[in-house]
Order: sequence, then structure tokens, then C-alpha cells
Amino acid sequence: MDVPAYVSKLRAHVGHDLLLLPGVSAVVRDDAGRVLLARRSDNGRWSVPAGTIDPGEQPADAVLREVYEETGVRVRVEGVGGVATHPVVYPNGDACEYLNIWFRCQPVGGTARPDGDESTEVGWFAPDDLPELDDWARLRIDTTVRADAPTWHAQPGQRHPALGRPDAL
Repeated sequence: MDVPAYVSKLRAHVGHDLLLLPGVSAVVRDDAGRVLLARRSDNGRWSVPAGTIDPGEQPADAVLREVYEETGVRVRVEGVGGVATHPVVYPNGDACEYLNIWFRCQPVGGTARPDGDESTEVGWFAPDDLPELDDWARLRIDTTVRADAPTWHAQPGQRHPALGRPDAL
């Protein structure tokens, strides 16, 4: 996986110490209700497409870019599904906490395919036949089931199981 130049420059100064970074992810559902998932190359887990927001980039633009880069699918943003911080520790020891905005999206074109860098497999899955997912992926999928659902966020003082522990990739 390529590390954005902006993050590489920060890492040159802080080493493996914690960075707070902006991120986006997409819960993409087709007309049949299937969910688009990608198998991550860094840990082999299935998840929703996600990535960092580049400096100067708006979150909605970042999610369009990330979904296409990782899956080959072009999407339209339908709304914000939720927002939360999510800690991650990478295999090299880099610690990050992402302020993640996840979007409800609809496919509008392209062909599902892995990029071979960030994703090794891509597929459409029926909601009742999803592969094994971690709590973080489940939270984003579950909070976007209903198109009219309010934007999810942790309530003050709430410690949701998907948000409180670093994921060792």
C-alpha cells in the first residue's frame, strides 16, 4: 500500500508516534441490496473501501476516488452514514487514529476488480451472506442499512466496541 506523501513527511518528524488523520469509507449497495467489499492486501480481511483524505480534498471527493481506486466501481454519494474516530496500529508500528466519515453510496458504473495494491479481491455480497468482518466494518455497514437512518456517531461518553481498541493489522 502506498503511503500518501503528506503522511510520509509527517512520519519523518514523528516516527511511529500517533497521528490523527482524516479518512473516508463507503458502504456501497447495488439495486439488489448487495454490499461491495474488498479484501485488504495489508491484513487479508474483507472490509468496505476506505482511505485517507488528501490535503485540500473534500471528503465526498475522497470517497469517490478511494472506491474507484480500490474496486474499479464508480459511485454516487447518497449521504453520510456516520462519523467516528478509529485507532489502527500498522505492522511496522505506525500508530494512527482516523477521523472517519463513512458514506452511503450507490454504484453508477465501472466493473468490480481488485487493484492488486490495496485490494486483492473485490465482490458483491448479499447482506445475509457477508464474509467474516471485524466490528469496525460491521458498524459502518449496519448503520447504513436504512437510507433514511440518521447519521451515526458515538454518544458522549459511549465506548462502542468497534472504536475503542487499536486494530493490529
